[in-house]
Amino acid sequence: MQDFSGLEKKLGLKFKNKDLLTQAFTHRSYLNENPTFYLAHNERMEFLGDAVLELAVTEYLYKEFPKEPEGELTTWRAALVNADTLSKTAKELGFNDYLLLSKGEAKDNLGKARDYILANSFESFVGAVYLDQGYKKSKEFIDKVLIKELPKILEHKLFRDAKSHFQEQAQEISKITPIYKVLGEQGPDHAKNFVIGVFLGEKLIAKGEGSSKQEAEEAAAKNGLKINNW
Repeated sequence: MQDFSGLEKKLGLKFKNKDLLTQAFTHRSYLNENPTFYLAHNERMEFLGDAVLELAVTEYLYKEFPKEPEGELTTWRAALVNADTLSKTAKELGFNDYLLLSKGEAKDNLGKARDYILANSFESFVGAVYLDQGYKKSKEFIDKVLIKELPKILEHKLFRDAKSHFQEQAQEISKITPIYKVLGEQGPDHAKNFVIGVFLGEKLIAKGEGSSKQEAEEAAAKNGLKINNW
């Protein structure tokens, strides 16, 4: 079984229940190949961690930026807790070394599917910390490893999502509201890949791919901004 002592030392966390740690890194695909494994996969824990993460980030932003309106704080929070930021943080923390995956998933070490799995594992890890040590420790962990991304997000305006920007430009320049259509999807339920097109009227402007429809739409909007020089 996994030895988490190095990770615990690095993060300054000492788990009372090591099974919670193991479960946080157990992907659904691992159980497909190891059906007698003694723990469940991490998706319920991820669900819990997502809520803890939202609350901790919201609390931080609310306290640190008392003059900023709700809409601004919402976009900042979305940029902090999106899949790109979470997967990047999970990589920096070395989560890749602890994932329990199927042989097929384990081979895809650099693809989009792995980024998605890493982002989810960050959320499930937060859920594990919460279950083992409570909200205070969870918030300390989030403040330490994730909030440090905020200055860069603000400096480079990374909080401005491509879909909103594309819609603003399309309505201003073309007088058309863009629509998004699924052009294709493939892969098993736990590792879907979507191809989505962004259209202005009947015209396909750009395509985007992602492991969720939301991610693929964002990618399509980014590509559309480039193509139209917006």
